Amino acid sequence: MNTRHRTGSLWQGLVLSALMFCGGSIEAAGLLQPSDGSLPTLEIRDHQVEVVIEDGYAVTRVEQVFHNPHNRDLEAIYSFPVPEKGAMAEFTLWIDGKPVTGEVLERKQAQQVYEEEKQAGRDAGITEKDSYKTFDTRVSPVRAGQDTRIRLVYLQPAHVDTGIGRFLYPLEEGGVDEEKLAFWTANDKVTGHFSFDLKIRSAYPVEAVRMPNHPDARLQQLGDGEWSIHLDNGPNRMAEASTNEEAGKNADENLTPLKAEGSGAAFSLDRDLLVYWRHKAGLPGSVDLIAHKPPGKARGTFMMVVTPGDDLQAIKEGRDWVFVLDMSGSMEGKFATLADGVQRALDKMRHGDRFRIVLFNKSSRELTPGFVPATPETIDEYSRSVAQIHPENGTNLYAGLKQGLESLDADRTSALVLVTDGVANVGETRQRSFLELIDKKDVRLFTFIMGNSSNRPLLESMAKASNGFAINISNSDDIAGQLLSATSKVTHEALHGVKLKIDGVKTADLTPKQPGTLYQGQQLVVFGHYWGDGMADVRLTGKVSGQDKTYQTQFAFPGSATDNPEVERLWAYAGIREAMREIDTFGEDPDLQQAIVDLAVEYGLVTDYTAMVVMRDEVFEKRGIKRTNRNRLETEQSAVTHRQTRAPVSRRADTQQPMYQTSRPTHSGGGALDGWYLMLLLPLVWLAFRGSNEVTR
Repeated sequence: MNTRHRTGSLWQGLVLSALMFCGGSIEAAGLLQPSDGSLPTLEIRDHQVEVVIEDGYAVTRVEQVFHNPHNRDLEAIYSFPVPEKGAMAEFTLWIDGKPVTGEVLERKQAQQVYEEEKQAGRDAGITEKDSYKTFDTRVSPVRAGQDTRIRLVYLQPAHVDTGIGRFLYPLEEGGVDEEKLAFWTANDKVTGHFSFDLKIRSAYPVEAVRMPNHPDARLQQLGDGEWSIHLDNGPNRMAEASTNEEAGKNADENLTPLKAEGSGAAFSLDRDLLVYWRHKAGLPGSVDLIAHKPPGKARGTFMMVVTPGDDLQAIKEGRDWVFVLDMSGSMEGKFATLADGVQRALDKMRHGDRFRIVLFNKSSRELTPGFVPATPETIDEYSRSVAQIHPENGTNLYAGLKQGLESLDADRTSALVLVTDGVANVGETRQRSFLELIDKKDVRLFTFIMGNSSNRPLLESMAKASNGFAINISNSDDIAGQLLSATSKVTHEALHGVKLKIDGVKTADLTPKQPGTLYQGQQLVVFGHYWGDGMADVRLTGKVSGQDKTYQTQFAFPGSATDNPEVERLWAYAGIREAMREIDTFGEDPDLQQAIVDLAVEYGLVTDYTAMVVMRDEVFEKRGIKRTNRNRLETEQSAVTHRQTRAPVSRRADTQQPMYQTSRPTHSGGGALDGWYLMLLLPLVWLAFRGSNEVTR
């Protein structure tokens, strides 16, 4: 069967649908307090975010000050969504005015240590991971009438697709954890100073940067591939709002960052912060190698980023499309725009296309009587039917998916589009059952994952098992950004059964073990270990429309490299994510669980089975806890300081023997309007839409 793709016009409507119905009430990051008001509230006095995106990954540092305005000591509990592929690497607590970094322990041990220190009245803190939902940090005590300062740091691979980079700082919790919502509420207001600073340092030229929904952000171009963004709640920010537009128009202008002079209006942590950047068109397909190998060490760690060239051909044949739409209670307030989005998608279908619409909440039902032709009459009829639906009840995702997979025509190419903002909480919920269901049908699954608290592990595993893809969507995403990202995936061929082989240098522990499918514009990011140094033969193979395809190059692995020690943590966390996927699919495995604990403790990572605990230095020593993570952080900080003293360094490895002979694909529009120009205009439309939508709720 041919690869499952669709024309760009259809997907423009689909992505409009997905993004437009992301509205509604959302829980936010913040300080948790019992819903019954049984304890006095604390304040977030200060919240500062610093992000550096360089060498294929992002480092995010968050410093916060909690204030206790009451006359007794209290415990602070801060919760925020788990970032996509985010590896929590540092938790620092200021004790007696000095920063003390945390160490990772097996989770139960860390919890016991924290509780013992808390009961003894000594300063302590702990950061834990609540599955795929949130990172929760507890600090005790926040002294009466005083402040407590903490720092959290996490790492994640940078996301670049079809020439567009995207960074999300997650704040919207998502509102799907019913147990937590039943007991806790979040104080999401920063009463003092809030600031967000992001730097892009790229050896590949960056033409433009934008921050949707924040016209008051200050943008500066510092060099060919260097940009900075600054946002805060200072009193002068409204007066400076126009500089965002000016920075986009005058890329060479040297603008001074806005500095807050005292605190401005309270800032609410209820909306994700999103940054897009666009690389210069015409850049070659490439292979980048980021390595860490201390002098004298036999083993090194590498991160290889493969950015394919634009050689996947457009597909023109027709399709059968099955839309599986979540109508559970969490979708309340979103269906008015869903109806409009469905109509837009159906309006763009070609002659000969057919569609089905399946709806699910606590059960599933089909809105259409099987496949119907995409005529003006059927489009109008089912658009109106969707608009009349009232979302309610739980989420039986399995039932919806199962019904969507029924009645597929083996003689026609089919694709299934799943849109959900929740988690499977009714009926079958085991990941293995979902994968077995997907495996029975030869159909691509394209999933739009709504919100930060959706079950990403399950939804991404299903998409990968079907050789489809999953797109994460935030309420802060603008329509055009995700539209342009999705369109190229479904209008072109894909490289299936991707394998990466490295000869000449010994390598092992590669992750992902099975890359799966590469769609147009997607990067392949592979982590691994290597021994020795010297030239290596690198081959990327797969199939395009059933025909074998091979890309190859030669380049050297370094004998020593110290610029990027963070690569070790990224490798470890990528391996942990793969191990967790196996546990989610096949159930608990004591050996695999212990392997995760061992990796997390060695590399200082917060996981489902480990936590990071902070206490006084002398208590670490008294308890015999090694300062492994403190030492690793010192190495990483030294490398950060060194990188900041120079211009961005090219990590391209295949310059002598390019793996690709074509330029990498980039977003482009049609007719008189360029795609990126649309991206600059649509936030204004989106803001107007949000305002009108809130009025009608």
